[in-house]
Amino acid sequence: MSSATYTQPTNQSFRHYLTDVSNAARAFAAALFAAQERQFIAQEVAVKPTQNDRARMRSHRKLIVMANAYQHMHPSLAAELRNLASRG
Repeated sequence: MSSATYTQPTNQSFRHYLTDVSNAARAFAAALFAAQERQFIAQEVAVKPTQNDRARMRSHRKLIVMANAYQHMHPSLAAELRNLASRG
């Protein structure tokens, strides 16, 4: 059998309680504002299209123009060109 004792700290006062509450509130506010700051930074960063994205958009436009040109002569070919452009 073991004997364990529980001793309460002797300096428990309302002032210490308020200090602990204010420290917790300050830490919570710091964490909240840090998270908000990271969110605003993430929103400000804009991703510019890379060279590959530009080339893909250019080829997409070319396929659509070709589909429009062949619409009256070969409707099935125009539909296939539009299908290929939509996959890109």
